[in-house]
Amino acid sequence: MIKSVGAFVSDTLTDAEIVRGLRQGDRRAWERLCKQYSPRVWRYVARLVGQNEEVVAEVFQETMLAVAKSGRNLENDSRLWPWLAAISHNQTALYWRKNARIRRLDVKSVPSDSTLPPTPLELLLQAEKVQLVRTLLAEMNADAVTLLSAKYLDGLSITEIVELMGGTQESVRSRLARARRDFRARFERVCQESDQPALPTVEERTPPEGKYA
Repeated sequence: MIKSVGAFVSDTLTDAEIVRGLRQGDRRAWERLCKQYSPRVWRYVARLVGQNEEVVAEVFQETMLAVAKSGRNLENDSRLWPWLAAISHNQTALYWRKNARIRRLDVKSVPSDSTLPPTPLELLLQAEKVQLVRTLLAEMNADAVTLLSAKYLDGLSITEIVELMGGTQESVRSRLARARRDFRARFERVCQESDQPALPTVEERTPPEGKYA
């Protein structure tokens, strides 16, 4: 049961104060956690499940319930965002598995004149690529996805990521590089498994002598 012990005075709490309050079951710590981090959790979930508000709200609610249940188990030196991101990531992965919607999509590029509006087929393929990215991210390690989101979607600098997630600039750069390689490898593997025709061999590309003379 979350209770209020009146331990806090400031309207904004540090991560350490919130962690301490959650470990003690303090209601104010829970309220401050929700106020300070709920928007970030919502954005993280939306990036992995899509922009359907009902779906996002469902996964967000499950995430916050899981957060509430595990707050007392936090370590004293825990940073809140990596912990929240890991729980958010797990809940989005559960959503995809429960709905059996993780699938391999056709990721071939559709050449088009950029001066013309996209055709319905092009729009469909673009939407499928977006969903493919979401499903691949849901399969990856939570730390990797959190780093990629912070860097490329939130536009945070390495210094800001260190402040948010801890570690050193060198370690964050190294983890970010591994995350990029992991995503690239997964994406390329899906491309190879798609129904795109294989590239012709050297022999197939070279016509018989004199054939087109």
